Amino acid sequence: MVTTVRKILQKNLKRAELIEFIKSRLSDAVVGEVTINTSPIGTTVTIYCMKPGLVIGTRGRTIKALQEEVEKRFGLENVQISVSEIEVPELNPDVMARRITQAMSGGVRWRRVAFWALRRIMDAGAIGAEIVISGKLTSVRARSEKFAAGLIPKSGEYARYVRTAVAHIQLPTGIFGVKVKIYPPSAPLPERVYIAESAETSGKQEG
Repeated sequence: MVTTVRKILQKNLKRAELIEFIKSRLSDAVVGEVTINTSPIGTTVTIYCMKPGLVIGTRGRTIKALQEEVEKRFGLENVQISVSEIEVPELNPDVMARRITQAMSGGVRWRRVAFWALRRIMDAGAIGAEIVISGKLTSVRARSEKFAAGLIPKSGEYARYVRTAVAHIQLPTGIFGVKVKIYPPSAPLPERVYIAESAETSGKQEG
């Protein structure tokens, strides 16, 4: 039992390291999500990003070099990498967290960029969104501030539909963390309560 749990933990750790490696290598492509599927014949990696051309490279050289590097670094065989463009970047928490950190590194105030990102997410059709920025925001002591709009389930069945991403950035005043949560338009809404009118009440209204 212990051996099985250890193997599962090692597999998940290796998967997380691979995803982090790909995101760091392709930072200019603004990677939103990386999915990994393993089978007896090899490993399939799908990269969802805003700039697929930067991942593929001229005549596929960049993506081929990445495949070889992944195989060598992580001891994998027959790695196949595919690229897919993110259709609605504003509904991808990884992309929005990255956009916020990029804006902050460019000198935009954290409160301004948070409101901007929140508005873009909601305008894209999200049911709800939440942005938390932490660090030395206004003083030498670190704290966090939350910006939210719409509906974001915190627990229960609906909470599993909430998509979350975290990004960090090093600024002159220290390290800042950005957490973005999005409740996408495809997620179900909590049940609504409808009050049915009785026949007697309806008859009185008609009279």
